[in-house]
This record gives sequence, structure tokens and C-alpha cells, in this order.
Amino acid sequence: MRLGGWLSSLWHGLDATLRQALPGRCGFCLAPAERDRSWCEACFESLPWNLPACPNCAEPQPPGSLAGKRCGHCLTRPPLFIRSRVPLRYEDEVARLMQRFKFHASPRAGNVLLELFELGLSPEALAWPEALIPVPLHPRRARERGFDQADWLARRLATRHGLVLARAQRRQHTRSQRGLDRAERYHNLRGGFVVKGTLPSRVALLDDVMTTGATLDALAQACLAAGAREVEAWAVARTPLAGG
Repeated sequence: MRLGGWLSSLWHGLDATLRQALPGRCGFCLAPAERDRSWCEACFESLPWNLPACPNCAEPQPPGSLAGKRCGHCLTRPPLFIRSRVPLRYEDEVARLMQRFKFHASPRAGNVLLELFELGLSPEALAWPEALIPVPLHPRRARERGFDQADWLARRLATRHGLVLARAQRRQHTRSQRGLDRAERYHNLRGGFVVKGTLPSRVALLDDVMTTGATLDALAQACLAAGAREVEAWAVARTPLAGG
């Protein structure tokens, strides 16, 4: 068994044990959780919600910025998706929880993140797409990691809200986006996705973390080529401003 698969199995076992041993406990601090929630009131109030943020790319904006105002990047180079819905910022407890989910395949962490994502979107927003597409991992990377976090989130979100789940494919094994600046990220993924078949008019793309939006922009390009008229970018968390 590959290391990624072994770690995934280990964390699944640990999560199952935690759920049985600590029912009704906060997914962040293990204190008693609120009724029908996966968190306690104190942890919920301290979460880094992504407000204010650019409506196009969800880039976090400085406190006091005008709501609904597009950031400088979107004014000079608007993304191919019409808006982004990213309720949290990738920092503090959200970042730690995301790392347990993404790199250790923790379903306990994934369920908490999914609940927070749903809470951050209105019922109208969740009902908007006619198809939901998770950002695909290249098969080689999925084998190495042993877990596809965007697919995990999308399958559960589609089931809960009656959304049609569609698929995209990566054309090639691109290098990791880690350590690349904004321009390098866009160049690295240019033409990197393909969607087979015809898509409906309204499509939402889903990823776990949105950094610059380059991955979602490249996937939006493939969706528009496959017949979509409007594309939204969805993610659980957005990386904060550099140096912010």
C-alpha cells in the first residue's frame, strides 16, 4: 500500500474512534458542541470569515473596504467565472482543520468544513448551479496522496442539495502550484483541463482552498468551451492577502 493510502486508512480509523468516544464534541477544541452543530459557540465566533472580499475572486480585502467592490486584479484581468463564493479565510483554526482534511484524509475535519461552507452560502446560492464540478486531481497525484478532497466535498454537497455532479479531466500532470506567484500559476494551468460532453448553462466549480483563482479560472475556460454560459467558483476557504 502506498504511504498516502496507509495514512488515509490510519486517519479514517482515528476519526471513527473519536466520533464514538467524543460524541457531540467541537471539531476544533473538543469542548461540548452546540446542538446539531459540529462546533462550540466560542470557536464559531472566532472563525476567520472571508469578509470583506472581492465578489469576483473572493480575495480578502482590508477591513473597512466597500462591500461588493472588485479588487485590483479583477479590474485589470477579470476571471472567466462570474463570481466566487468562499465563506472562510485560510488561516488560524480553519487552516489547521483544512490540513487535517486535505493531507490526512480526516472525514471528521471534512464534515466540519462542509457544514461551515453550507452555512456560509444562502439556499438560493446552493440551488443556483445546474451542475457541480469538483476541481480534479491528476490521477498520479491522487494515487500518491490517496485522497481527492474536492471530489469528497462535491459528492456530499451534491447528495445533500440535489445537485448534478459533472466531471472534468486534467490534460496533463502539471507541477504543483505551491511556491508559484500569480502569473506563474496562470501559466502553469493554461489549457490544463477538458470537459467531455455538453454542460448546462449554469455551472459551479468546487475546490477546498482558493489561492489566486488560477486553477478555477483554467477550469472555467474548459466549462465555457463545453457549453456553459455562466460559471461560479466555490471553495471552502481563501488564502489571505500576502503580508496581511
